[in-house]
Amino acid sequence: MSEAAQVDGAVAEAAAQGLHRKLGLIVAAVIVLLDQLLKLFVTQTLQLASRGPAGIEILPFFNLTWTQNYGVSMGFFHADTQLMRWLLVAMTMAIAGFVSWWMWREKQRSDAIALSMVLGGAIGNIIDRVRLGYVVDYADLHIGAWRPFLIFNLADAAITIGVLILLARALLLREKAGSKESR
Repeated sequence: MSEAAQVDGAVAEAAAQGLHRKLGLIVAAVIVLLDQLLKLFVTQTLQLASRGPAGIEILPFFNLTWTQNYGVSMGFFHADTQLMRWLLVAMTMAIAGFVSWWMWREKQRSDAIALSMVLGGAIGNIIDRVRLGYVVDYADLHIGAWRPFLIFNLADAAITIGVLILLARALLLREKAGSKESR
């Protein structure tokens, strides 16, 4: 390969990576904006907190139900003091910083988008925790009385989907690489 072709390849790769970064930042910003708008809608317009534990039934399997989440996923790291609250904010900001760094360095567009979903969701929940001391959760999926998930919000959904995309790609790519090596 000639030196000129190598330079052209490097320039094209840098341009593609720049587009991934911009797209990632846009996706993260849209998630933060939509998350905060939905939380504003359920808190101010619907006044969901005053609706009681039943909330608002949207579909037979989906309610809007008010929850103040003082922890992180699955109820871990419950922050019941101001010190714990700010430690949780610091921890989630550190994680968001790591995800930003990873997204910035990522060469695969789909991974950059998945990371931006995680980043946007993390920032949306950090805003709540700083502003309110808790995260506003409202989405309640259920089958009758059985609730396979905790009540969540758009930011939580974005984080979960982003992580699942990253895991699926890592597992599928590893399987493809393993099958090529065994040939």
